[in-house]
Amino acid sequence: MGETARWTRFDDGCHSLDLLTASYRRHAFTRHSHVTYAIGVVTRGEEQFHYRGALRRAGVGSLAILEPDEPHDGMAARPEGWTYRVLYPTEELLFDGRSGRAAFREPIVEDPRTVYLVRSAHEELTAGADPLAAHSKLVWAFAAVIERHGTAHPRPGGPRAARPRPVGPRAADPAAVRKVAEIRDRLLADLRCAPSLRELAAGVELSPYHMLRVFRDATGFPPHAWLVLERVCHARHLLAAGRTPVEVAGAAGFADQAHLTRWFKRVTGVTPAAFRNSVQDATRPARVQSGA
Repeated sequence: MGETARWTRFDDGCHSLDLLTASYRRHAFTRHSHVTYAIGVVTRGEEQFHYRGALRRAGVGSLAILEPDEPHDGMAARPEGWTYRVLYPTEELLFDGRSGRAAFREPIVEDPRTVYLVRSAHEELTAGADPLAAHSKLVWAFAAVIERHGTAHPRPGGPRAARPRPVGPRAADPAAVRKVAEIRDRLLADLRCAPSLRELAAGVELSPYHMLRVFRDATGFPPHAWLVLERVCHARHLLAAGRTPVEVAGAAGFADQAHLTRWFKRVTGVTPAAFRNSVQDATRPARVQSGA
């Protein structure tokens, strides 16, 4: 089996949703996290990934639900690899019209009905033939995911977009949370020019060692790795807007196009050019050979 990957973007007029349809055998995702949820179904083979301190396995018929800002990787669990369909909804899209949100304690569940709804919605969205039918199926699929597998968790203070991005579930000390937020804001101030480790540490009045520990404990990543993932996220937005990979490399803070391509594929499973071509044609997503 060759390796293929196709990204599709659906826009309902208020929210955008990215979808991945892929088959992998040798490709391994680097450890990363998403600002969105990741809800996927395996249609062939078996995937494995590290998530919340354990190795998880997702096979045919299982539903994977990963929460935002949770570090994880991804690789084949068997030599023949795996094929899957994944949706990446924002919090606002997943819980649209609900007064609260839900937490998902189990990342892998067995639920044929919800698997069917998620897969059906994904297939309809990527086909692009009937947007009304596709969006209707998506709403039903998300309702099943929340009602059958979520546990009540009130939404704090309005939609995610109006709040500072969480620094992660691991930071419990308010002082540490503030310091991590300051470090994060300093890193995001200019993706093209990262401050030095000593500058970051001095900015929050910590030694470099203690700054690294506080940031890693809060986010799951050291600052340099977290910054690379933010650069990849920014690159995705620029590519979806039609910018070329060579333009995006410099704008997102990568040394050159090769540097962008290397990290982009580790995180998304496709090259920047393949991602750009896919999301630029939402009605006829191109089949992309991602290399073997």
